[in-house]
Amino acid sequence: MRSDVLIQISNRIKERRREMNITVQELSLRANVSKGLISQIENSRTIPSLMVLIDIIKALEIDLNSFFKDIRSKESQSPVLIKRRADYDHFEKEHAEGFLYQRVFTQSFTASTVDIVILELEPNALRPLVQTEAFEYKYILQGKIEYQFNGEKYVLNQGDSMLFDGRIPHTPKNLGRQTARMLVVYFFEEKN
Repeated sequence: MRSDVLIQISNRIKERRREMNITVQELSLRANVSKGLISQIENSRTIPSLMVLIDIIKALEIDLNSFFKDIRSKESQSPVLIKRRADYDHFEKEHAEGFLYQRVFTQSFTASTVDIVILELEPNALRPLVQTEAFEYKYILQGKIEYQFNGEKYVLNQGDSMLFDGRIPHTPKNLGRQTARMLVVYFFEEKN
């Protein structure tokens, strides 16, 4: 499944769950799957089997045709892509407090998808170590951020950048007293 399509499906599940005003736990019970699986699907960290996806869509009380309407690969787009700041998609990921993500671009290329995000970290932002099926590039726009990788810690200041394999468990921590901001670029490789 193409990564841009996976992100569209993930976002649609999350948006519908929020429209219904139900928790991840409630959706997991309705679909008869684990809470962790729903979280991973909503955060584009795993691809559900077809049967699990159908069960989730049914639990969200959506017609299959309606759910998949307008979900498609972005291969036929213009070579010049402009996205205005007001059009950035706001979204949440895993169990985290004080993390504000804004999706800037998601674009598929021949063998991969690039997802560009601005992440704002509040001073006391918290989340556990996570893994992503992508290479991640981080550019610090504002503030001082400590990145943790399985016991290793790296401090990045404004203007610093980093590239790493997101499959390594990791999490950032804002070391300052004000909101820190970073540009995040995820490089998802297509699996054959």
